Amino acid sequence: MQRDKRKIENSLENKGFQKNERHHHFFVYHTQAGMKTQIMTKTSHTQKKKTIGEPLLNQMAHQCKLTSSEFLDLIDCPMDQNRYESVLKEKKLL
Repeated sequence: MQRDKRKIENSLENKGFQKNERHHHFFVYHTQAGMKTQIMTKTSHTQKKKTIGEPLLNQMAHQCKLTSSEFLDLIDCPMDQNRYESVLKEKKLL
């Protein structure tokens, strides 16, 4: 269930996450309206690691307030930013 680290980072940025200015491995979610949220995640800072395995993917899912399968949909692209915001609203997180 591992995924390419660059693909994950690119997908997060395409879905409204922005790299934290102070730490480039932290991603903070901004809504389509531009509102910064408290939802954040991070990727491994180890340069040798080109992929992210299941344990870290599960942690990232939890940080993004999603189930593991929802998170995979988010990074593999079936879930777009509109759907992600809908899920967060359903969970009363936005």
